[in-house]
Amino acid sequence: MKITSKYILREHVGPLVFALSALTSLLLLNYIAKKFGDLVGKGLPARAIIEFFALSIPFTVAMTLPMAILVATLHAFSRLASENEITAYKASGVSMHRLVAPVLVAALGFTLLMVWFNDQVLPRANHRLATLTTDISRKKPTVAFKEQIINEVSPNRLYLRAGRIDRATSMMREVTIYDLSLPQKRRTIHADSGLLELSSDQVDLLLTLHSGSMTEVSVVEPTRLQRNFFRTDFIKVRGVGNQFESESPDSLYKSDREMTICELNDRVVRAGRTRDSVWQIMWKYDRKLARTMQPDVLRPGLGAAYCKLMATLHIKTAAAAMLPQDKAKRPTAPPRGPPAIAPITQDPVPPQRHRASLPPSAGLIAEGDTATSASRTLIAESTKLEFLNAANIVDSHSVEIEKKFAIAVACFVFVLLGAPIALRFPRGGVGMTIGVSLAVFGLYYVGLIVGETMADRDFLTPFWGMWAPNFILGSIGLALTVRLGREGTTNRGSETTELLYRARRRVLRLVRRRR
Repeated sequence: MKITSKYILREHVGPLVFALSALTSLLLLNYIAKKFGDLVGKGLPARAIIEFFALSIPFTVAMTLPMAILVATLHAFSRLASENEITAYKASGVSMHRLVAPVLVAALGFTLLMVWFNDQVLPRANHRLATLTTDISRKKPTVAFKEQIINEVSPNRLYLRAGRIDRATSMMREVTIYDLSLPQKRRTIHADSGLLELSSDQVDLLLTLHSGSMTEVSVVEPTRLQRNFFRTDFIKVRGVGNQFESESPDSLYKSDREMTICELNDRVVRAGRTRDSVWQIMWKYDRKLARTMQPDVLRPGLGAAYCKLMATLHIKTAAAAMLPQDKAKRPTAPPRGPPAIAPITQDPVPPQRHRASLPPSAGLIAEGDTATSASRTLIAESTKLEFLNAANIVDSHSVEIEKKFAIAVACFVFVLLGAPIALRFPRGGVGMTIGVSLAVFGLYYVGLIVGETMADRDFLTPFWGMWAPNFILGSIGLALTVRLGREGTTNRGSETTELLYRARRRVLRLVRRRR
C-alpha cells in the first residue's frame, strides 16, 4: 500500500506545480498591471521596483495555493479514473477511501504549512511592502487620505476629515480634526481650508489651517467650554515618518494584515479594554447613546488558543507591536448596569501647535447651562469616536485572525470536495477540471469577501463570517466522500443522471396516485 500511496501523491505533484505557477503568475501580472503606473516616472531604482513586485508574491501564493490544490486533485483523480486505473484498484480490492486517504493526509500537511506561512511569512512581507509603498508615495502625503472619511493621522490620537482634497497641491477644504492626545481633554478643530505636507526630514507631518476655530472641553470639568478662533493655525504631528523606518521595527505601527496571530490577539485584548473603558465614560455623559452601543463580552478565540499552544510548546513567536497608547491590561467584561468612570491611564504627548493672528474673541470661556450642554455633546462625540475606533480594531483584527486559519484549512476542504467529484465524473477531462475549479473558487472567495465585510460591520461574528464557506463546502465534500464506495451507475452514465431519473419516476407516481 505504500507504493500505491506514493503513486497517488506523485500523480498530484505535476498538476500542483503547474497550477500554482500559472495561477500565481496570472494574479501577479494583474497586480503589476494595476501598480505599474504608480511606479514608473518617479525615478526609482530598478532594485526598488523588483523588490516591490517580489514582496507581492507571498500574498498571491496565500490565495492561489488552495486553488492549485483543488485543480491538482481534480486533474489527478480524473485522469486515474478515465484511464481505468481506478477500476483496476477496485478489482484488486482497494477501496476508494484508501486511495483518497494519502491525499487528505498531504492536504493536512499543507494546512499546517499554510498556518505557519500566514502567521510568520505573510505579515512580514506585507509590512515590508507597506513600508516600501509609503516610502515611494511620501512626496504626496494626501494620497493616503480619503475625502468625506475620518482618517487616522496618528493611531488613537489624531483624526482628520476633509470634505475635498486636491491631490496635486495637497490642499484640503472643510477640514475637521479630532484631537484625542490628551486623556482628560477633548479637542475639536474646524477650518475652512488647510495644507498638508511632510517636514524636510520626512519625519513630522505639518498641517497649516486657515480660518477656523478650536473647541476644547475638559472631562473633569464638563461645565467649562473653551473656544478659540484663528486665521492661521500650525499643527505639527511628530514622529509620523518614524513608523516607516526599517531601522526600528519594534516601534512600528502595523495594520492588521502586517501582524502575526499573537500580535493581532494582543491588540484585540488591549483594544477591548479601551473600548469598555470608553463605554463607561459614555454611560455617564449620554446613557441613551451608551445603551445603543453597549459592547459584547470579549471571549478568547482561535488566536488565544493558538498563542497558548505555542507558549506551551515553547515555540517563540514575534512579540506584539506595542503602541505608546496601548499599554493596558487584559480587558474585563463591560458592566450591564450604571458603571463608574474608569480612569484612563494613557499619557501620550500631544501634537505641538502654534497659533497666529488670533482675533479679540479668542480664548473666550463660556459657563452655565449652554456650556454644560455643549460640553456633554462634545465629550459624547469624542468618546463615540474612540469607542468606534476601538470596536473597529476588535472586529477587524478578530476577522484577520480567523481568516488566517480559514484560508489554511481551505487546502483540506478543497481536497475533500475535489476527489469525490473527479471520481464521479471520470470522463469530464480538462473541461470538468476548469469548470468545477472556477465554480468552487467563485463560491468560496465571494463567500469569504462577503463574510469579511459583514463581520467587519458587526453583522456576523468573526468566526462565522470567515468559516461559513469552509463549513458549507466541507459538508458537501464530506457527504460526497462518505458515498465514494457506493456505485450508482457505470462510467458510461453518471450518478446525477440516475438521481434525475429516480426523481422523475417519483413525480410520475405521485401524479398517477392523485388521478
